[in-house]
Amino acid sequence: MAGSVFTPSLEEMKHVKSPEGQMLTKPFLDVCRMILPVIDKFGAAMVLVKSDIGGNISRLEAKYETNPSKYEHLYGIIQEEVDTKTAKGSSSCTNGLLWLTRAMDFLVELFRNLLAHPDWTMSQACTDSYGKTLKKWHGWLASSSFTIAMKLAPDRKKFMEVIAGSGDVDADMEKFCSTFPLFLEENHKFLASVGLDDMKAS
Repeated sequence: MAGSVFTPSLEEMKHVKSPEGQMLTKPFLDVCRMILPVIDKFGAAMVLVKSDIGGNISRLEAKYETNPSKYEHLYGIIQEEVDTKTAKGSSSCTNGLLWLTRAMDFLVELFRNLLAHPDWTMSQACTDSYGKTLKKWHGWLASSSFTIAMKLAPDRKKFMEVIAGSGDVDADMEKFCSTFPLFLEENHKFLASVGLDDMKAS
């Protein structure tokens, strides 16, 4: 493949905002989907994360596809649910965006750990990232499942070789970690503005 596994998402990030600076639904979801191949390379350790991310992308995409012009802007979908008082439902798009954003927070933190701590095992990097991001939102069951899954993390050296492709994986990872979190922070700010950024898993 040309470049690293991050190359497609870095390219797509240029299209996430409209000229007026609004978050666009389809390009944002496309960037999230383009991270799935990276997660694939983790194997069994990330099965839970991948199905969670994939499910939330599909939920938001299905809503977008019912009326692409109406739902062109990501926060329009959420605002509609807030106005109709359906945002707190477990199958809402608001819930989907919240958990998608949190899962992406975890991955960004994980990539940052891989860059900052070359001596850490993959398991250490995953566990630390989980503690800084998803753990406080998870109930006991999800937390236990996650902790067990992290023990299945692949060998770090092999993982880095696989995701490198023909690109400069460290440079691409660094670029991803400096660019993508700006969109995630914006999601959190918007969700907080409607009082929905602190929902926990049951």
